Amino acid sequence: MIDLDNPHPILQLLISLGLGLLVGLQRQWADAPLGGVRTFALTAMLGTVCAVLAESYGIWIVPAGFAGVTATVVVGNLIRKNGKDLENETGMSTEIGMLLIYGIGVLVHEGPLWLAASTAGALAVILQMKLELHSFAERFTADELKAIMQFVLITLVILPLVPNEVYGPYDVLNPREVWLMVVLIVGISLAGYIVYKFFGENAGLLLGGFLGGLISSTATTVSYSRRSSEAPSGAVHHAALIAIAWTTLYGRVFVEVLVAAPGFRAIWIPLGVLLAVSTGVTFWMRSRISASKAKLPPQGNPSEFRTAFVFAGLYTIVVLAVAFAKEQYGKSGLMAVAVLSGITDVDAITLSTSRLVHGGKLSQSEGWHVILMAILANVLFKGIMASVIGGRALAKQLIPVWLATLVAGGLLVLFL
Repeated sequence: MIDLDNPHPILQLLISLGLGLLVGLQRQWADAPLGGVRTFALTAMLGTVCAVLAESYGIWIVPAGFAGVTATVVVGNLIRKNGKDLENETGMSTEIGMLLIYGIGVLVHEGPLWLAASTAGALAVILQMKLELHSFAERFTADELKAIMQFVLITLVILPLVPNEVYGPYDVLNPREVWLMVVLIVGISLAGYIVYKFFGENAGLLLGGFLGGLISSTATTVSYSRRSSEAPSGAVHHAALIAIAWTTLYGRVFVEVLVAAPGFRAIWIPLGVLLAVSTGVTFWMRSRISASKAKLPPQGNPSEFRTAFVFAGLYTIVVLAVAFAKEQYGKSGLMAVAVLSGITDVDAITLSTSRLVHGGKLSQSEGWHVILMAILANVLFKGIMASVIGGRALAKQLIPVWLATLVAGGLLVLFL
């Protein structure tokens, strides 16, 4: 049997040859002037040979081989330039690919073998998808790129610098943990924001409601309530989209709990019941209207530093409030904090409670009761807000999903 964990050098050369042929075939098909099937296959084999020789003659052979490939690429480009063979000049992808295939050849010997194969596969796919990737990149505007770069700054620059120690009263505040929750929420909202920017006003009803719930179900409720007040004839359509956004909230909460406290399984049943009830009523509402396009309201950049710091502050306040209420007032205090917090922001109370459950500061039973009460308070508030802003026509359409959710949640809190 072939040992893929420690393959024979001959087998390593054959694997390098195959991976080089794979990438070279794509370059040959694309008519890349610098290298094709043979060049890439030989370069991959050179990497493996250098790695094998390095075991006997020193590691310097590997960087020497890399330098040789680099020099070959430079000379090849100079010859093409002097010969004015620039017809297919499209960038540096072939050159970088050739350097990478050399590294893949080295990796075939050094291991892990699966990483070498995966890297070669990814290289071939990226080279093949040139037009698709260029078209994708061109669709981004300065606003989307700014949002992505700000998220990178929040995640890869700021997060590692935040202290990973417990501070403050009740031993519940860890700055690294607080900022990690910020990264999670901003990441979820950013995903919805990017998809929204791509689809804009061409999203269907289901996608429009889903994106609204992913970014902010409260903002979506306010926006479509205003539209309904201006055009009462569209109340059925607006109510269905709002209901979809409300339903998306339960999936969002589930993801947050799963990330913040993977072992917090007691909430799965009550959250699943609410999701099932809301989904059933929402699809009934959806079936009563014809398919149409959803004109999504303008959305702000969720990666703005102001947004991140506001959520960090809110999360800190909520986690301290929950710990304080638990110690001073017991269950009644927890429910009061849940209701007050849920009215403004479900994410903060969900994440703070989940982390307290994960750390053993709250029992799972207490935790899911707190989160469920926050959700019900949020639904109650959004329903009242939609009725006040959107008027009687919208309120009448939202009553089924609103009441069904409140009744189902109330029964769970009382009897489960």
